[in-house]
Amino acid sequence: MWVIDGIPLHPLVVHAVVVLLPLAALGAVVIAVSRSWRRTLGVPVLLVGVAGVAAVPMATTTGTQLWTALGGHNPLIDVHAQRASWLLPVALVFLVLLAGAVLTERAAARAEAGAHARATTATRARAATGLAVLAALAGLAVTAVVVWVGHAGSVVVWQGIGQ
Repeated sequence: MWVIDGIPLHPLVVHAVVVLLPLAALGAVVIAVSRSWRRTLGVPVLLVGVAGVAAVPMATTTGTQLWTALGGHNPLIDVHAQRASWLLPVALVFLVLLAGAVLTERAAARAEAGAHARATTATRARAATGLAVLAALAGLAVTAVVVWVGHAGSVVVWQGIGQ
């Protein structure tokens, strides 16, 4: 089991997921509101989203290690683990939509700067807006899953692992 100064890595890594995914979701809502915000904040929001999604498999791996070290077979931990299995798929959908919104907006901005056909630029801008709205909705969904999984994990800790 991976540890830092004797502390299992799982509770430390989980905080990256709990902070970064909802922060990226909030950013997705912000960039869905305004095209200029999408242009200035899109890449930083996308990078936070990538970091949050990348932390999910590490949290899963360290959680499995902790479960094994504790001897497994705890119904509270089983609920937490079952809920956690939902997080990566939802987070990946969120990330794909967010990346689509940001990259489509960047393509529209490049097309405008290059004075390409206005119809194509307008279509890209509308597509970026639609993807941004979908990313914001997916961000709300991923935040809900993070809370759902995290609640089950906190029940394990506060009700006692040995029960």
